[in-house]
Amino acid sequence: MALVAGNTTRLWTLVAKEFWRKTRRRLRAGPVYRWRYSGRTPERVLIAPPDLRLADPQIALEIYYGRYPLSGHLVETGGTSPFQLDVPNRGWQKSLHGFRWLRHMRAAGTELAAANARALVTDWIAMHGNQISGVAWEPGTTAKRVIAWLQHSSVVLQGAEFPFYRAFLKSLAVQIRYLRSMAREMPDGEARLRARIALAFAALSLPAPASALRSATRNLAEELEHQILPDGGHISRKPMAVLELLADLLPLRQTYANQAEAPPAALIGAIDRMLPALRFFRHQDGSLARFNGMGATIHDRIATIMRHDDTVGAPLLHAPHSGYERLSMGGVTVIADTGLPPPIDVSNAAHAGCLAFELSSGRLHFIVNAGIDTYGAPEFRPLARATAAHSTATINDTSSARFSHSLRVSDLLGSPLIGGPQHVPCKRLDQKGMQGFVARHDGYVQQFGFLHERELKLGTNGNVLAGRDRFLRPGNATIRNNGRDFVTVRFHVHPDITLLQDDHDRLTLAAAQGDSWVFTCAEVVPEVEESIYFAGLSGPRRSRQIVLAFKASEIAEVHWQLTRTDIAGYPENN
Repeated sequence: MALVAGNTTRLWTLVAKEFWRKTRRRLRAGPVYRWRYSGRTPERVLIAPPDLRLADPQIALEIYYGRYPLSGHLVETGGTSPFQLDVPNRGWQKSLHGFRWLRHMRAAGTELAAANARALVTDWIAMHGNQISGVAWEPGTTAKRVIAWLQHSSVVLQGAEFPFYRAFLKSLAVQIRYLRSMAREMPDGEARLRARIALAFAALSLPAPASALRSATRNLAEELEHQILPDGGHISRKPMAVLELLADLLPLRQTYANQAEAPPAALIGAIDRMLPALRFFRHQDGSLARFNGMGATIHDRIATIMRHDDTVGAPLLHAPHSGYERLSMGGVTVIADTGLPPPIDVSNAAHAGCLAFELSSGRLHFIVNAGIDTYGAPEFRPLARATAAHSTATINDTSSARFSHSLRVSDLLGSPLIGGPQHVPCKRLDQKGMQGFVARHDGYVQQFGFLHERELKLGTNGNVLAGRDRFLRPGNATIRNNGRDFVTVRFHVHPDITLLQDDHDRLTLAAAQGDSWVFTCAEVVPEVEESIYFAGLSGPRRSRQIVLAFKASEIAEVHWQLTRTDIAGYPENN
């Protein structure tokens, strides 16, 4: 009960802080503070930083004809400026005001695309440039816009007349001063780091005193040291955060070099750690493991970032600070979540997936987590974040971590994770010819009084994944048969895999081409149930799951095995 009270107190402390933060933001956007954002207008853009995000000239054409495919949603403007529309989808609005779509105009490389980009920037300045409010001026969105305007200034300013040139630079200067004022009060997490990145870009790309660059560099270094963990992961434990931040940090490192300025050691160190971390989360087909807010992977985006990775050799197998383990042998990859929940401040996308794992063989995925539908309906997010959507165990159909669904909280903080495991000890078991680990979590101790321990071992040249799930009370006391000890161990099967069952209760996970795997369990007859795979490129897909259901008071430990087979259906090592 003390733990619940502590989490609740922490939650309402965050609510109070966010309420005060938004109040101060409204005050700073008012006329009393407007003078702080006025000042000298830069004379020119010294350098346009590179942009590593993928660009598509066809999208530039779509935008020219008034069709805006942003954040997974298509909006047709019918000749009206998109900045005049009241589109209810918040993700679309944030993407529109973030201006990352300017890269498509750059890719088009035509005078028509440049003129269209200039017209849209003119619309934004006229409609939102003088009124600091709404989605357009949220600090996180402002940071994305500042970076995008700098990166694609050559396109926006191509053929521009002097009045537009001055208006563009004046608006950019106001946004930078506003962001500098707001950055220190932004909540912890990825958006605050991006604000520091944007201010460093600005200090390098525009004429500025040396003191401005020193200040921006120092603040950036402090934020990187705080948010990027020693193993290269992000404090939110989101694999996607590593990818997104690298897409900004790599061009920033290049911009320092182009301007003959020494980048901070924290920037170099962060990139050197994050690139191997990104490789850690990759399966062999290039997709990222579906943990903590990860949905479908756009493979070309990963490839673009990984071109900058000079690291040689295999990915790391152990990410203790991020809380993940990796097993890799014989073309088989297993990635598992063995970490504590992230701090509540940065847990808005965190999942209750402790001890969940994914298994891929070659370029095929066999056991997965459900992932999220990145641009789908928000009402599905709680389902995707629940423990039951992960390949791990649930007790009494309850998640191992709790989420806040209070309307008063969600208006300010979203849906943070407010409870979960407090201790997740993990030990590697690597030996010659075998890789493995054993970990346990106490996420169910408070509610049901016992721990979940999972051991995974990958051996026989990657042909066998042996698993053990054990349930025990602290102090190894006997688990009581009290109606609150019902266990369900789930193995979600990728929708591209066919699941077949024979007369001997063996389940075969068969791919159309390539490997097949046979699932067996010594203590419990496996069952097959329906499931949903949220992380499909085209949205959610129907899938299946293997289920082991039993009472912990009767069976405290189950042993299961996944064995890779040849085409004929016999184990490869026979």
